Amino acid sequence: MKKECFSCGIKMERALINNVEIDYCPKCLGLWFDEDELRLAKDGKDENLKWFDVDLWKNKLKFKISRKEKLCPVDRLPLYEVDYDDSGIKVDVCNVCKGIWLDRGEFKKIIKYLQEKSDWEILNNYYKNLGKEAVEIFIGPETVREEIEDFMVILKLFKYKFISQHPKISEIILGLPK
Repeated sequence: MKKECFSCGIKMERALINNVEIDYCPKCLGLWFDEDELRLAKDGKDENLKWFDVDLWKNKLKFKISRKEKLCPVDRLPLYEVDYDDSGIKVDVCNVCKGIWLDRGEFKKIIKYLQEKSDWEILNNYYKNLGKEAVEIFIGPETVREEIEDFMVILKLFKYKFISQHPKISEIILGLPK
């Protein structure tokens, strides 16, 4: 069954974004991500972001019914407006099917935000994030394989960021006898 854009009233089309099949409106260019598709599209866009996820459903007390009448294209219930972390980007989510609606250009803004925040987190909260990723290997929320990949990404990123921020120290370390 084809989904309908709540804004334009026309049938949405299917498209691939970073090897993830999503729905989009050919008129307003809004994007509909079914459950977990936004995370997969984000991971496909920038592999270094695999470890860095935003839990939109963490604090349901902050959910607000969207000002405009926006109905979920899957189950036709009202969408909730929620902040995408502290990015300033408001996204619309369905509390039932866990789908996410992004207006035109918001996916690009989210990726840019995540890249900047990820860089900051790697340098300023490295050990906290490394510990969090280590724990997630055993308790999820993703598969064990995905969590191990996330852990390895954070290790690799720290190495590159440390070398670029501290070239003299890195030169000394690399010059030490083996």
